[in-house]
Amino acid sequence: MLTITRALVGRVLRPLFKAVEGHPRSGPFHLPVTGGWLPDGIPMNWWQTGLSPSGGERSAVVERCIALYAETAASLPGAHWQRNDRGGRTRVEASALSRILQRPNDYQSASDFMLNAVHDLYREGNCFALALRSHRFEVESLHLMNPRMSGPMVAETGDIFFRLGGNAVIDKLLGDTQLIVPQRDVLHVALHSSHRYPHPLVGETPLLAAMMDVAVGNAFAQQQIQFLSNQARPSAVLSTDLNLGRDEVQQLRDRWHEQAKGLHQGGTPILTGGLKVQPWSTPARDAQLAELTKMSSERICYAFGIPLQLLGLANTPATSVETLMHFWLSTGLGFCLNHIEQAFDRLFDLRGEPEEYCEFDTGALLRSAMKDRIEALVRGVQGGVFAPNEARNMEGLDSVPFGDEPRTQAQVVPLSAAGSIPSAPGPAVSPSAPVARNYDAAVRLDVDALRARTKRIAASNGAAEPQARVIRKTRENALLRPVGR
Repeated sequence: MLTITRALVGRVLRPLFKAVEGHPRSGPFHLPVTGGWLPDGIPMNWWQTGLSPSGGERSAVVERCIALYAETAASLPGAHWQRNDRGGRTRVEASALSRILQRPNDYQSASDFMLNAVHDLYREGNCFALALRSHRFEVESLHLMNPRMSGPMVAETGDIFFRLGGNAVIDKLLGDTQLIVPQRDVLHVALHSSHRYPHPLVGETPLLAAMMDVAVGNAFAQQQIQFLSNQARPSAVLSTDLNLGRDEVQQLRDRWHEQAKGLHQGGTPILTGGLKVQPWSTPARDAQLAELTKMSSERICYAFGIPLQLLGLANTPATSVETLMHFWLSTGLGFCLNHIEQAFDRLFDLRGEPEEYCEFDTGALLRSAMKDRIEALVRGVQGGVFAPNEARNMEGLDSVPFGDEPRTQAQVVPLSAAGSIPSAPGPAVSPSAPVARNYDAAVRLDVDALRARTKRIAASNGAAEPQARVIRKTRENALLRPVGR
C-alpha cells in the first residue's frame, strides 16, 4: 500500500517540475493523426504489443459521465427563435435551422445526431459536421465526421479550412475519403484549447485532466482481477482444537457441503466435536482499495463537471430533482448547451441573442418531476407571467375560451397609481338617541319610540294604520239618570 501511495504522489508532483530541453517528458501522450492517448511508461512499439490508444473506453465512470451529457442534450428539443416587435420572441418554423434541428440528414434522427455529436465533443474535445447546401445556398443536411480523422488547417492567407473524414455515407456520396472544406461549411464545436496545434482551433477533452485517475482505477481493477482469479477465498472456515486426519477432514467437508451447498443451500448443519464456524471478513487492505477507487471516481466526476448525485457517489442525496438539475445547468450542462447553440448560430449566420438564435428547451429536464413543474406553472399564471392557455399548451393541453390574456389580482397596482387610489369608506354609524332633560321628557321619548316601532311593524306587515279614537263628553239626559241621583 505504501508503494502504491508513493507512486501516486510521485506521478502527481512530477508534472510540477519543468523538464530540461531535449529530455523526455512524462505522459499521457496525444496521437495527433489517429487520435487517442497513450499512458506514461508505454513501450515504443506499443502497436506491436496489442495495446490501443486509450480514450477512456475502459472506464465505466468516464463512459457514464460522457453519456450523461450526450443523452441529456439529445433529449432536449431545439428551436429557432426570433425577437418580435412586442419585446417577446417568435418561433421560426420555416427556416433551414428549424429543418436541420428536426431532421439533420436522411439516415439520422435529431436525437441520434446530438447523441453522437456531444459524445465526440467530450471524448475527443472536438465535434465536426459537414454541411451540404442546396442550390439556394441554404444548409440542407449535416453529417458527423470522425474527430480522430478530422482537424483544422490554416492557410498562408489566414483562411481556415478543415480536413474531414470518417463518414462512410459521405465517402460513398462524394467519392473521396478526405475532404478539404472551408470553414463556412463546417459545424465545429471545440472545448478548451491548450497546446495542441493549431491553437486555438483544436479543443481538448476533460479526459486529459482525469487520465491519471482513469489509470489508477484501471490499475486497481486489473490488480483485483488477477488477485481474485489466483486466490482461493472461502466464505467461512470450520475450526477445531482436535487433531483430525485427512479422511476425517474430507468427511466433515462432505457433510458440510451436503447441508450448505448447491440445492441444499440454506440447510442447518449441526456441529459436534468442538467445531466452530468463522466467517471470512474483508481484509483492511481491500477496504482501502475500495476507498481509493471511489476517490478516483469522484475526481473523474470533478473533471467532467458532473454532480456526484447523478452517479450515486454522493454521501447525501439531492433535495429535489429541480434543485439538482438547476445546479447542473449552472455548472457543466449549461455551458455545453450554450456552446453548441452558438456553434449553430455561427453556421447559419444568425445574429445571436436576443435578436435571432438557436435554443434547446431545458424544461424537458423536469419532464419526470410533475409536481415541481405544475407548481411553477401555477405561480406563473397567478403572478401574471403566463396566460392560462400558455401554461396549458406547455403541458400539451388544448386552449380554452378567454384564456389568452394574462391575469393578475386586483390589489396588484403600479407604484405610480398608489397615491390616486381613494381610501375605503368607514362603517356607517347610526345616529345616537336624544338625551332627555328630566324624567317626564324621558317617558315621552320612550312612548314616541314605541309608537314609531309599532308603525314600522304595521307597515311591514301591510296593515293599515289604526285611527286615533276621540272621546267626547256629553250631558246625561234626565231620563237616563239613575234613580236616587
